[in-house]
Amino acid sequence: MIDPILTANPVILALLAGCGTWALTALGASTVFLTHQEDRRLLDTMLGFAGGVMIAASFWSLLAPAVELSGGGRFPAWIHVGTGFLIGGIFLRVVDYLIPHLHIGFPTTMADGPASGHSKSTLLILAIALHNIPEGLAMGIAFGAVAAGFPHATLAGAVALALGIGVQNFPEGLAVSLPLRREGNSASKSFFCGQISGVVEPLSAFIGAAVVIGASSLLPYALAFAAGAMIFVVVEEVIPESQIHGNTDLATMGTLLGFVVMMALGIGLG
Repeated sequence: MIDPILTANPVILALLAGCGTWALTALGASTVFLTHQEDRRLLDTMLGFAGGVMIAASFWSLLAPAVELSGGGRFPAWIHVGTGFLIGGIFLRVVDYLIPHLHIGFPTTMADGPASGHSKSTLLILAIALHNIPEGLAMGIAFGAVAAGFPHATLAGAVALALGIGVQNFPEGLAVSLPLRREGNSASKSFFCGQISGVVEPLSAFIGAAVVIGASSLLPYALAFAAGAMIFVVVEEVIPESQIHGNTDLATMGTLLGFVVMMALGIGLG
């Protein structure tokens, strides 16, 4: 029953997966209705966990399948995969440079990108939205690959990737909404700002699935592209944000735990 649905509506399934991860971002942001004080140690641990999930997902759900799909070609697999990986990182760097945004935990004076008059809440939303684009693309590419019948691409693997991304979205919503609430914004506004950053995931998942279905020969590059973009986000944003307040050991252990959880999902379900 699942296979006919997947074959007929791969883009819809990718869109639904993106909506699910968006919902978990909103769930994290909803904690603002219960408290306006964050436990910094817990939050940094959760951010580290998110980074570990993204690192593991980049390998088991994206790079490993890309290598398998690139085998047997005219050039070594690492050339295809390495090219896509670097292009993904470069793409995020260019976007990072062009769009003003503020990393979680940093003062407004340290906003990245071109100078702007945007409020702190807008800059935070833009930062998380940029973070979520490669995650949505990765989900869409995974579901699209399964629907297109590619070997080494499984429905369980695509679901595992979506679950891993969803789990690490919870602390992101929380990390945006609680600081805004603490600074005097209403609970409703803080929640809205926390959850709206996740809206790009359904949209980018839709695009990722459509690209794979429309140009299947690009799949190895697309998988590696998503991995490169995700690793860029982890190194540029997630890990520094988890360690800026001095909870380096907790954040590091959170990263290791997140890596193991996503590895278990990737191997166990994939």
